[in-house]
Amino acid sequence: MEKAKRCAIFGNTYQPKKCEAVQKLFDALTAFGIVPLIDRRFFEYLSEDMHIAVPAHQLITDDSFEADFAVSMGGDGTFLTTAMRVGDKQIPILGINTGRLGFLADFSLDDITETLKHLQDDLLRKEKCNVLQVECSEGQMQGYPFALNEVAVLKRDNSSMISIRVDLGGEYLTTYQADGLIVNTPTGSTGYALSVGGPVMLPGSQNLGLVPVAPHGLTVRPLTLPDDLEITLTVESRSHNFLVAIDGRSESCQDSTKLVIRKAPYQVVVLKRPETTFLHTLRSKLLWGSDTRNH
Repeated sequence: MEKAKRCAIFGNTYQPKKCEAVQKLFDALTAFGIVPLIDRRFFEYLSEDMHIAVPAHQLITDDSFEADFAVSMGGDGTFLTTAMRVGDKQIPILGINTGRLGFLADFSLDDITETLKHLQDDLLRKEKCNVLQVECSEGQMQGYPFALNEVAVLKRDNSSMISIRVDLGGEYLTTYQADGLIVNTPTGSTGYALSVGGPVMLPGSQNLGLVPVAPHGLTVRPLTLPDDLEITLTVESRSHNFLVAIDGRSESCQDSTKLVIRKAPYQVVVLKRPETTFLHTLRSKLLWGSDTRNH
């Protein structure tokens, strides 16, 4: 692998105490001769709000940038935003966790020099993650129509449930009466879908999750699907509109809008520690198998 020369940097602008540590990243990049390309919004936050001296750099003002790898500084939410900005460029993303749990962003600034050395020596694992694509019968989605974690249809802020008709590969499945429905990738199986009872999926699984949110029916359970199925959702609501959340980015849709969800034609490349496996992450972050009764 050719040595990395340019690094695109995206960061969380709501964690002032944690952003002070960004100087460690800049020092390490300088030591390895890597030029930082910094998202304009993050640069303005660092320089104007945090008064951090940013080294020689280039600014990222749109999504037409090129880099050898990208760094996401924040939590998993910041990582999802970084994945959106990277899009289909196949630029590997290194997530530096300054948030809380950190399934996607699992590197630390404390050992950033060692991490960059592993990167330059091609020792980091590259995990390829499937992405969901959303199409709307009423035209293009207003926001970015791709999701690394999940696509969720949700009721607006009233007490009435919504009706969600689901067709799989052109065949009718059922109509959910619920607060919402989540379609998630294996990457998203440890996110929103997990919090409402969805199954955990191993990375690389060629599956999707179909997980109802507060369904009106005791027999309704999450469903695991092959990821080559086209999923069509037709939503009806008493308020005549509903929300579509694509990796947490919400927009409103009109009643009876049809959404078609399918696997996107590209994957997101995530950099991982060579010694850390997903099963280890489950044990360490979700405390699988831990007995806490004596603590």
